Amino acid sequence: MKDTYIIAIDGGTQSTKVAVFDIEGHEICSHTVPLRPIVLYGGGRAEHPDDDLWETLKEACQITLSKFTGDTNSIVGVGLGSIRCCRALMKENGDLASPVQSWMDLRLAEPYVHEDDDVRYVTTTTGYLTHRLTGETKDTRSNYVGPWPIDTETLKWFEDGEKFDSFTTPREMLFDLVDPSTILGRITAEASEATGIPIGVPVVSTANDKAVEGLGAGLVNDGTVLVSLGTYITSMMSGEENRADTVNYWSNPGATPGEFLYESSGIRRGMSTVTWIRDLLGSDIIHEAMQRGVSPEVYLNELASEVPAGSDGLYTVLHWLSRPTHQHERGIMIGFNGSHKGPHMFRSILEGIAMTMKNNAQAMCDERGIEMAHIVVSGGGSNGDLFMQIFADVFGVPAHRNVVNGSASMGAAICAALGLGIYSSRQEAIDHMIRRRDTFYPIKENVELYHEMNEQVYRHLASQNDELLKRSHAIMNRRD
Repeated sequence: MKDTYIIAIDGGTQSTKVAVFDIEGHEICSHTVPLRPIVLYGGGRAEHPDDDLWETLKEACQITLSKFTGDTNSIVGVGLGSIRCCRALMKENGDLASPVQSWMDLRLAEPYVHEDDDVRYVTTTTGYLTHRLTGETKDTRSNYVGPWPIDTETLKWFEDGEKFDSFTTPREMLFDLVDPSTILGRITAEASEATGIPIGVPVVSTANDKAVEGLGAGLVNDGTVLVSLGTYITSMMSGEENRADTVNYWSNPGATPGEFLYESSGIRRGMSTVTWIRDLLGSDIIHEAMQRGVSPEVYLNELASEVPAGSDGLYTVLHWLSRPTHQHERGIMIGFNGSHKGPHMFRSILEGIAMTMKNNAQAMCDERGIEMAHIVVSGGGSNGDLFMQIFADVFGVPAHRNVVNGSASMGAAICAALGLGIYSSRQEAIDHMIRRRDTFYPIKENVELYHEMNEQVYRHLASQNDELLKRSHAIMNRRD
């Protein structure tokens, strides 16, 4: 199957990426289109404006395929991945009845209640984009995380009428469910014209975006922890049991049948915090980066590398977006003195992310009775050598980075390869398509420093400031 290619779609909260892979896992070309900022309304509403997910997908496909120098007839499939925990309300003709509700939207804490006659279908982002691409009303069963009328054991809609009706979503408004790595349908003439993907190419289901990322990182059940650096930062492990009795982690449907992903607590708006500090530090950083011919993030990493480990006692608690059940939460930077400057703040945020995820991942490992052997770090943040070294030092284990560190796009490509029968098993596909780029090893003195900072200070900061933040929240609400 020489010169055989797969299109991988990786839809995120901040951008849509489309990549072309060969079946050995080499990324041939790609393009990423930023999404417009999520619109935050009063009452906890958060929406992707207009039809942004589809518009960015069209643009990313068109530009990626304009870069592709091979024969488009050699493209054999599309792996479709997109954001989890979102809700799309569709009209009969497939258009959106209203903007897609983001996972940050408090309405998603409750089942959909039918009140708008324009709404014909209620689905996920993958379901909506499947319909756009193929015209089919099918969706992966592994992207229904949250208050849907789905049996978490079988991943099928509840057959028991009383259980189903308790979720208030009419059955006729829901899509049919298929396993991940299953052909959903084929590119229609209309979708082909919009995206440039040839008519008739099969579109293959994936799973929720974190499970797809776990697959694309090559995650196996051997003590490996994946740290996923996205708008939502989390850590994950792979397993074969659907556990509902856990305290420090929860089970996610996996990206292949019978697979489950164990996920720790995470950081909401995690990598957005890094963007926030970059923007806050202003035009001088951007100007100097341009003069040096590098991105602002690369330049900030250079500056922060000169700051000693521990950021001279500056700590950051990453509650930039509160949990729906803890609306009083706020981010904290504590420990300032006159010597601290922008690079200290930048490094402190990186260290805060690493220490938070170390605590969350360790709690998951302890509850599973598994020793953490090493970590894989994925997402755009893993491009920074400083961040990778901080992870190795804070976790105290080797930190690996893959050649394709945008693991969700690789996972979508693997799902397509499995769905098309190119590979017969998850492990065979991983062995053929995933390669390690490099490894960062812990520096002993930094490991000791971070361990002491974490155990004696960092892990206590959020709880010890909680009561004060509750009082502040009450005061602000009274003023409103």
